[in-house]
Amino acid sequence: MVKTLLEAFNAAEYPVVGHGKRNVQVLKDTFDHLDGEMDSDIYGTGKVIEDFQAKIAAFLGKPSAVFFPSGTMAQQIALRLWCEEKSSRKVAYHPLCHLEIHEQDGLKELHHLEPVLLADKDRLITLDDVKSMDDDIACMLLELPQREIGGQLPAYEELEAIADYCREKGIKLHLDGARLFEILPYYGKTAAEVCSLFDSVYVSFYKGIGGIAGAILSGEEEFTKLSKIWKRRHGGDLISLYPYILSADQAFDERHPKMEQYYLSAIELAGLYNSGIEGIRTRPMVPVSNMFHVYAAMPKETFERILLEICEESGIGLTGNVRDAGEGASYYEVSLGDRYPAIPKERLKQAFELLHEKVKQTAK
Repeated sequence: MVKTLLEAFNAAEYPVVGHGKRNVQVLKDTFDHLDGEMDSDIYGTGKVIEDFQAKIAAFLGKPSAVFFPSGTMAQQIALRLWCEEKSSRKVAYHPLCHLEIHEQDGLKELHHLEPVLLADKDRLITLDDVKSMDDDIACMLLELPQREIGGQLPAYEELEAIADYCREKGIKLHLDGARLFEILPYYGKTAAEVCSLFDSVYVSFYKGIGGIAGAILSGEEEFTKLSKIWKRRHGGDLISLYPYILSADQAFDERHPKMEQYYLSAIELAGLYNSGIEGIRTRPMVPVSNMFHVYAAMPKETFERILLEICEESGIGLTGNVRDAGEGASYYEVSLGDRYPAIPKERLKQAFELLHEKVKQTAK
């Protein structure tokens, strides 16, 4: 029976991306070292949740933080709160923002807010884009990095200029920092320094951090106090969230110190993709975090077949998911973590030699 690319990737001796399989072992590992008598949180209160919220608020340089079961919930609530404060329903963000393309119009249907899309979908938001906004924009969301265009980032000076302009105009600035921890090595800044540019901040604990699920929404005390009310209204105050919190806490301590390692690994791997293989390139050419996209000038089905053959012949799983990029092209996302350093360099080199050969054969 012929394997799918995903099946081959999951069975590979050396899968390249991620930290490891997202199975129940992640939860088992979380509880192995804990005292079973530890009290759980109850409806958003208790030592286990309050200590973690305070810890992450301090790391982000904000007065307060609230743990949410999902970033989708946290960000919709954040934008609603800023709109209510400014008495405007308009929020601005990138055309490929998560709220616009992955949330079934939750912002519009649940909160009746009006998104204003900034910039062309294939590039970052610039200061000029921000200056072109209507005067009645309540809040602008910036995603760092901008995932859907390969994890690109603005220059830090541009980011500071955007923050200064928003402050001057009374526009609230919210950070979609789902991958905030991953960009700190590139900027050479602390989380608190980056977050000081923003009025509110969301971070994820299952992406680069590798926890089970969960998010933090952080800002001033009054803001987070109001967010707790909306969290309850959204059904986000489960009787207990401790499996997510404890997993997030453990993964944060283990992995946020490794972000520079992941970032340097991404630069190394992107260099292999950009080593002259016809029709293959990364976006961006030089990664600015632990993630980037790989583009191929060939249809999805053709690229999948090549990657499947490489996986089976070399034992190296480059990806399990190729997407259609339109106009006969395809791409996939790379996000590096704990798996990459374990791959023997010679084996990885052989996999890319195979990629070069198979692409050349396909082009004939």
